[in-house]
Amino acid sequence: MDTENTQKTYKIVILMLLTIILTVIVTTIIVYNQTKENIKYVPVDSSEIGKTFNSLKKWIEQKYIGEIDEEKMLETAIKGYVAGLGDKYCEYITKSEMEEYLEDAVGKFVGIGVYITNNTKTNQIQVLAPMEGGPADEAGILPGDVIQKINGEEYTAEQLQEASEKLKNEEGTKLELEILRGSEVIQLELECKEVKTSHVRSEILENNIGYIRLPSFDEDTATEFKNQYNELQTKNIKGLILDLRNNGGGVVDEALEIADIMVEKGKTLLITTSKSDGEKIQESENEKIINIPVVLLVNENTASASEILTADLKENENAKIVGKNTYGKGIIQTIYTLSDGSGLKLTTNEYFTPNRNVINKVGIAPDYEVELPEGVSIYSITRENDTQLQKAIQLFE
Repeated sequence: MDTENTQKTYKIVILMLLTIILTVIVTTIIVYNQTKENIKYVPVDSSEIGKTFNSLKKWIEQKYIGEIDEEKMLETAIKGYVAGLGDKYCEYITKSEMEEYLEDAVGKFVGIGVYITNNTKTNQIQVLAPMEGGPADEAGILPGDVIQKINGEEYTAEQLQEASEKLKNEEGTKLELEILRGSEVIQLELECKEVKTSHVRSEILENNIGYIRLPSFDEDTATEFKNQYNELQTKNIKGLILDLRNNGGGVVDEALEIADIMVEKGKTLLITTSKSDGEKIQESENEKIINIPVVLLVNENTASASEILTADLKENENAKIVGKNTYGKGIIQTIYTLSDGSGLKLTTNEYFTPNRNVINKVGIAPDYEVELPEGVSIYSITRENDTQLQKAIQLFE
């Protein structure tokens, strides 16, 4: 495929929370709006794969007694072909999936706004956390709740994907949920609406330390960050804690925009390499406006764009890092939007820290490795048992 013929590109990071499973990791991608090639074209007269497909097609048409849906078969075949790369970040996206896929990529989707996982020990679908401001949050759904039924239909751990699709429904759709909380059964009716995954939250902690929580980098996250920082600055904060725990990424340009105001002008922010373009270096373009000490909180689910920001502050500004080693997602995927509306996502680039350190499969080590107490989840953490936050506060003493 000739990528030189593509139109304007957009760099974004896809938040994989939308599959809503425990391993919440993102993919950094570049999106091409249109290509001149159609992935569904198979050169049957010359390629080995074409000859094989042509032979299979004849046998199926002559011998198979059931109904044949050629479009579905071809989509499945293409998905399998791409899956054969053995790269979990590469995939073929059908035309019907593509629009929702790209909407999800910027951190917006319609549903009740809840992260769920399959509890294989109990064979139940369990709530990790509601998304702030979403219908589930407003209805009082809590981490640890079990979703037993949706619209009267019972769901088990094996049906996580089906339940996830049901909970992501058209705007205005009403869903009746049966929730198990301990031994209590709770009946709730929720209405689906558009939910943003990123809600920048800030507050002032003890000793006049500012705190900003960035759950992901979605559209307008940088603007929200600047607004909330400016508000904290009016209180004359002496330092800033930036919480990137469980931040799987988001729009990479949003993360770089935040780095741009926290790093000296002209410093390297991002180094990428690819087969077609070689090495590219992106530098900070604006004057640094945050001139107070910064401590970052990270964990094993801090990934991709959030690792870029962490590396920028660690290596350019000597910011201190507290928590656990980050995930280590340092490769970039390109999404090609094809002429028939389908998409192909391929791993095409790798990125490195400003000091040219490898991120992929390595991550970023904290300056202070701190475990959470046994049995404490980031989703159910309180100020009192947040040992990582407590350590960050101590660094300002």
